Amino acid sequence: MSEVISAFEEYLAVHKVLEAETIYFYLSDLTQLEEFSSKPLLELETTDILAFLATFKNKRTLNRKLSSINNFYNFCHRKSLSEKKIAIPMAKLPKNLPKYLSFEEIMRGVERIDRSTLIGLRDYALILFLYAGGCRISEALNAQRTDIVDGWLKIRFAKGEKERIVPIAPMALEALEAYLSAVGIQSKALWLNYKGEQLSRISAFTIIKKYLGVSPHVLRHSFASALIIGGADLRVVQELLGHSSLITTQIYTHIQKENLFETIQKHHPLRGKH
Repeated sequence: MSEVISAFEEYLAVHKVLEAETIYFYLSDLTQLEEFSSKPLLELETTDILAFLATFKNKRTLNRKLSSINNFYNFCHRKSLSEKKIAIPMAKLPKNLPKYLSFEEIMRGVERIDRSTLIGLRDYALILFLYAGGCRISEALNAQRTDIVDGWLKIRFAKGEKERIVPIAPMALEALEAYLSAVGIQSKALWLNYKGEQLSRISAFTIIKKYLGVSPHVLRHSFASALIIGGADLRVVQELLGHSSLITTQIYTHIQKENLFETIQKHHPLRGKH
């Protein structure tokens, strides 16, 4: 690995405080670019980068590569490692509405779990915990027992170094307490695998997929959607989700509008009149 890549990796880890997986993707994208161009990264021109990006048809993949590239060259320019300031605009993506599950759908899924076993108690508690707190799966898996105080979860591993606390519903807390009482292992981590080690992202994904047929992130969307449908203010939802910008949270406004339309259709005296 070149010195400039090593410096960039350190910048991502120390200053940006990105997760190891995210850093890996950044460095992998840059390695792929260098191999495609057969030139050192600092010798590339914008045309070289565009030629590389042209090989990707999927706009989401393209934007991820582009994020890695723009961040790298921005870092190099600010550190005076390169005189060129390369900044290529992101591809416009269609606005996909977030997928979410209703409370009834989630409860139907967790009712299938056999809670007579330790693994069943864990799976049940994990699903309710994610739905009750709206945290990212990485935040949930990094949570420690001491992070829950008086029904509040302290999230220390949030994106952008932003710490926040969120209330956890009593039903989820009861499920968590039942699971922890059955564990019998003194561990700082909340979520453990059958070996008594911290549960992995892959295992968590498998659990949620098994009972609900979706990824863990859909439970985060379901948390936000339930609040919006219930009449919660968008800024409150923003705070609970840990979004740095309200623009990110605004993807849920369609749910609010949809719910208002259904309410009018159901309750307004002129519904169905022509």
